[in-house]
Amino acid sequence: MTAKQKRKTKKSLSGGLAMLREVIDQLPPSEKKLATYILEQPDEAIHCTANELGNLSSTSSAAVIRLCKSLGLKGLPELKLRISGDLHKATEVENYRDIQPGESQTSIVEKVTNNSLRAITETTEFLNYETLDQAVKALQRASKIYLFGVGASGIIAQDAQQKFFRMNKATSAFTDIHNAAMDIATVTKDDVVFGISFSGETKETVKIMELAKRKGATTISLTRYGNSSIVEHSDIHLYISASREVPAPFRSGATSSRLAQLHMIDLLFVSVVTGNYEEAALYLNEIKNAMEFLKQE
Repeated sequence: MTAKQKRKTKKSLSGGLAMLREVIDQLPPSEKKLATYILEQPDEAIHCTANELGNLSSTSSAAVIRLCKSLGLKGLPELKLRISGDLHKATEVENYRDIQPGESQTSIVEKVTNNSLRAITETTEFLNYETLDQAVKALQRASKIYLFGVGASGIIAQDAQQKFFRMNKATSAFTDIHNAAMDIATVTKDDVVFGISFSGETKETVKIMELAKRKGATTISLTRYGNSSIVEHSDIHLYISASREVPAPFRSGATSSRLAQLHMIDLLFVSVVTGNYEEAALYLNEIKNAMEFLKQE
């Protein structure tokens, strides 16, 4: 990455406020108190040092450092940069809104569209470009890619398999833990095991990731932002917006999280293809020719 690209990446950072909202309920008391202050006074917080922020929130500079670590950030400067990016956004997508019984078609279209846009936007804001680069390089080097997810996350795993298969990359996708375990039993350090779980606590996915890590494979997780069991068993952590699902029959948040997961898979696939453009173009052209052959009478 050139110096110019790095400067551009830094300028485009945002999502600090969303990160705080996502993890605030998981934080210990002092960090939670600090996070609350920042969410209530973001304009003030971005101009403070760690000591000043600790004093204003009745915590400490040590709490500031711990909070940044809990967020997975390098330090206070990155947190302030992300919050500053939030405050300078030209437009703001509305908060998540759940569908209610008897809603009009117009309202349904507006709410579902808004929720989908917000999930994708926040997922992009959470993105750590260094982590993304690590994931892309791991996938490019992998002898074989194993994808695992349960339920809706299993559908995401199958979508990822369909994409990477077009790169002539040996790829398997499983939704059954027993079949996955049998295949992963022979993984090596040259393979990648990719676990997908929105909650980050799906027992089957956590066990598969634990097994893969014991076998020495590179492990990548895709889950909601924040601490979770699946993250503990993965080398590379990719996050999506938690979308703050509302416990209503329609559960429109689940739809939003699925789109956010697909968005992340698309980012990975396009990045892998771009990094191996000539080779990828050859494979994709061969696939196109095969599809054209099938259409012939």
